[in-house]
Amino acid sequence: MVSDNISVPSLYVIKGIIILDNDGNRILSKYYNQTYSTIKEQKEFEKSLFNKTHKGSGDVILLDNWTIVYRNNVDLLFYVMGSTNENELMLNAVLTCLFDSLSTMLRKNVEKRYLYENLDLVMLTLDEICDDGIILESDPMLITQRVQLRQDDIPLGEQTVSQVLNHAKEQIKWSLLK
Repeated sequence: MVSDNISVPSLYVIKGIIILDNDGNRILSKYYNQTYSTIKEQKEFEKSLFNKTHKGSGDVILLDNWTIVYRNNVDLLFYVMGSTNENELMLNAVLTCLFDSLSTMLRKNVEKRYLYENLDLVMLTLDEICDDGIILESDPMLITQRVQLRQDDIPLGEQTVSQVLNHAKEQIKWSLLK
């Protein structure tokens, strides 16, 4: 006899990844299910999430039938969501990978200003870690290498102005150091 409480294993572990600032404003969020289908519902959920977690330094909470692991850093809050029966260690591995990857790429300056300046790298990092709720990679060094490799391979015509300026700065810096 099979119990009704046993859940079917699934690769779709992550239900959402959210980054909020100190005031509870969204910097970046990706939802991998249709529970919060409108932006209004997402903002309401993020507001209640922020109100429950902004005073803590990081932990695991249950909110609205979600298991959420979070981490607080300087002026940012990072969240990874899963279903209530999800393993917190897997969610925490994704959170740690996200934070460590960003920390490496931003040279330990994981702050709101630097995150905005490198939002393209942050989005690439999320895409390398998780695709449609499926965890692809949890090694921060591999994620960092892949994102940096993608950044170097972008043709000049498709780069943003900030990417071109950063590349020019690097070229000047290297020419001065020679």
